Amino acid sequence: MLYWLLYQKLFPYFRFFRIFRYLTFRTVFASLTALLIGLLIGPFVIERLREFQIGQYIREEGPQSHQKKSGTPTMGGVLICISIFVPTLLWSDLSNPLVWIPLLSTLAFAAIGFADDYIKVVHKRNLGLTSRQKLVLQFLASGAVAVALLYLRSRGMYSTRLVVPFFKHFQPDLIWTSIQHVPHLYWLGFLPFIIFTMLVITFASNAVNLTDGLDGLAIGCTVIAAAALTMLTYVSGHAVFSDYLELQRMPMVGELAIFCGSMVGASIGFLWYNAHPAEVFMGDVGSLALGGAIATVAVVIKQELLLPFIGGVFILEALSVMLQVGSYKLRGGKRIFRMAPLHHHFELSGWSESKVIARFWIMALVFALFALTTLKLR
Repeated sequence: MLYWLLYQKLFPYFRFFRIFRYLTFRTVFASLTALLIGLLIGPFVIERLREFQIGQYIREEGPQSHQKKSGTPTMGGVLICISIFVPTLLWSDLSNPLVWIPLLSTLAFAAIGFADDYIKVVHKRNLGLTSRQKLVLQFLASGAVAVALLYLRSRGMYSTRLVVPFFKHFQPDLIWTSIQHVPHLYWLGFLPFIIFTMLVITFASNAVNLTDGLDGLAIGCTVIAAAALTMLTYVSGHAVFSDYLELQRMPMVGELAIFCGSMVGASIGFLWYNAHPAEVFMGDVGSLALGGAIATVAVVIKQELLLPFIGGVFILEALSVMLQVGSYKLRGGKRIFRMAPLHHHFELSGWSESKVIARFWIMALVFALFALTTLKLR
């Protein structure tokens, strides 16, 4: 909105407003705006959550040290979403359709998380939506993202070719073009891309959700992942940098740097209140939304295969749960970890909560830096 007003409308009369055409300037201001919104309205949101008695339920089988957190306001992800949406709408070029895809995807996953949290709060229990209900809704939301991207592909605004790290010229297309030559099988050619997109976004959304078990852990890792995505979106949309790094030239994805910058600012603002000891938890409304946002941006900028490094800690947390469940079922109740997700294993191994959080942040930073170095290692 501000971009439209200050640059597109007022620039012809006030030459100073030319500064608002620069993506770097708008990204920085979007990040600062998100941070300011989070810091200013944070106390109001937390107080309203307390008034409505929206407190966190702590499962009894979890670490005993967490029982004292019972009743801490949850659903703080609403604050995160507001802090992301408002700056993005203010500072980005809303005529760019690629801006709307991560915005609407984030909103859809936030709605799923909100429903899950609301059921938990109303019924005062640890179970909201069933696993099947949640997965169905997540697949529907991520499938809608895939369909929207296929529509943009038909308009020449998106490519379904997969960028493979460390390889310059190996870029397989996720569309079965050979099948599409058969008229009645035309739509089946899109299935690989749709399924792949659904799996990537749904897995990432749940991975962030599983990581959200310690004060500031998930949101701190999100700051790092979002910062890495901000850089990736900027260079992917920049003619000189994308040519130098031999990336797919995608001029329109540059505007997503504003969305990612807003996510950085919103996450830092929320971390102010979520740092140990936390005054508020993000709940599923925040974790599912952030996971969906991170994965959707990765899909749009064709960096899906870098996602395990951009969000390395999230992936490790999700894999630890999968391995634990698999081991328990296949090995007659035997466990690999003391408790899953992985952060609980280290807690029960004697690490303090603050030490687990700090070390996982360091791991997240190392993963993100490695992801950025792969851009040139081709």
